Amino acid sequence: LWNSKGEALRVLKKYEEAVTSYDKAIEIDPKKATAWNSKGVELADLDRYEEAIVCYDRVIEIDSKDYYAWFNKGQALKKLERHEEAIACYDKTIEIDPKYYRAWYNKGLALFDLERYEESVVCYDRLTEIDPKNELGWTAKGSVLFNLERYEEAIACYDRLTEIDPKDFYAWYNKGAASYN
Repeated sequence: LWNSKGEALRVLKKYEEAVTSYDKAIEIDPKKATAWNSKGVELADLDRYEEAIVCYDRVIEIDSKDYYAWFNKGQALKKLERHEEAIACYDKTIEIDPKYYRAWYNKGLALFDLERYEESVVCYDRLTEIDPKNELGWTAKGSVLFNLERYEEAIACYDRLTEIDPKDFYAWYNKGAASYN
């Protein structure tokens, strides 16, 4: 019941109240991973990333196979610009659920932030293999390839995007920019 109340408060963007509700749920059952994870999400929404990480670590202590906690921890670490640690969390997420496309996408972003562009492309390759119609994956891959001055490959990504959504302004725009170079 307390967890449901917390979810309702989250929808209403009453994050502090949601944290209080999750605290009550945790007081009642400290081994309830969902309450810890939800509290972490609320704390992250409040930009309290260090506290959120503590919650995700608690979830991982309870259930080390909770890929969502690993992913959320990676998100919080990325916000703190602790990219290597974030990548390790995304790797753990992928180890548990290799088809969780958000982990591949965010790992690619973290690698890009570290200027590890080739590795970033590999992540987006994997993401687009998992979900060939994933617009985020094709956009990100095209952007990284553009950054690497691999314009023909970038154009192929933008072409794929226009097949998925012929009205994608940015795909057409980026294709024009890549064609110009």
